[in-house]
Amino acid sequence: MSTLSPERPAAPTGSDCGPTPEGHAMGTEAAHGVAAVLKALADPLRLRMLSFLTTSPTGEACVCDIAGVADVSQPTVSHHLKVLKDVGVLTSERRGTWVWYRVAPDVRGAVTALLDSFAPAALDAGRHRDRPLAGLVDADATLTRVAEGLASRFPDLAPDLVLRTVRESYAALARGAGVTAHLVPTAQRFAVQRLTDITRTAAGGSHVPQVLFVCVANAGRSQLAAALLHHHAGDAVIARSAGSAPAGAVHATVRPLLEELGTDAEAVFPKPLTDDAVRAADVVVTMGCGDTCPILPGTRYEDWVVGDPALASPEGVAAIRDDIDARVRALLADLLPSTTDRPEEHPR
Repeated sequence: MSTLSPERPAAPTGSDCGPTPEGHAMGTEAAHGVAAVLKALADPLRLRMLSFLTTSPTGEACVCDIAGVADVSQPTVSHHLKVLKDVGVLTSERRGTWVWYRVAPDVRGAVTALLDSFAPAALDAGRHRDRPLAGLVDADATLTRVAEGLASRFPDLAPDLVLRTVRESYAALARGAGVTAHLVPTAQRFAVQRLTDITRTAAGGSHVPQVLFVCVANAGRSQLAAALLHHHAGDAVIARSAGSAPAGAVHATVRPLLEELGTDAEAVFPKPLTDDAVRAADVVVTMGCGDTCPILPGTRYEDWVVGDPALASPEGVAAIRDDIDARVRALLADLLPSTTDRPEEHPR
């Protein structure tokens, strides 16, 4: 009997071989480069400076204005800005005695995703961790029954269109929210809104103007704007909201504001932007969603540069609410010139 130790079997080379790190993981050089940028961003003051710059109406700010973000000396502010500039996140330009900063064009999309999608999600990440939810085993049969029920509510639409809209609504919300529990009733409400918009477009609109507020996550700014519009105008204007990359739920900082306005946060759940909503709108107001909103002829578009209440301090949330409220009042005065302003009804 041989006393030699058995040889270790060779790694399989056939189709059952697992993926190699070299072929599927980020390259070492790229990982070091990305880590350097993330390290530069991993500072609370730098993140606040970055959010201040991205919400500036002109897209830039002087170092003297940026210094007002925190109670630190101007040399400290300049140091933090230099760190962000060294990794390519910011660019600068000297004008007279002051230096002006803006987000570098090549990384603007990434910075927007960081502040509007990742940052709010990071804050909300652990909120529902202890409440696991179970989804449906057979969603298709349930969605078919939902569509059959809605077909009678929309007799002017083909049943196949109703069924397709219900299924698409469910799938879109499942992808956006990442869960399937309680999704059927939510998808039903979303489908009803979409079918209503489709009917409105087919009928050539109505005498009641419709405004669509669009932001990235549809979890804060857009809901607040729609709630304020409804608060001031009632049923005289239809208010809608949507997101280019909807979150799983309305941000906790915005829920009390919605409650003050008589809006149920669960009823205005984050929902994806659809062509139906854009076509049905008389006015589309974008709030930091970039170029994701389709442009249709005959539709009025406005872009509002406002801060994100999900990331703001209590004082910042109040300031953002007041900013949006002022913009909503101006829009309403244009849409309904005869509307009487009711400032005493706006909660503070």
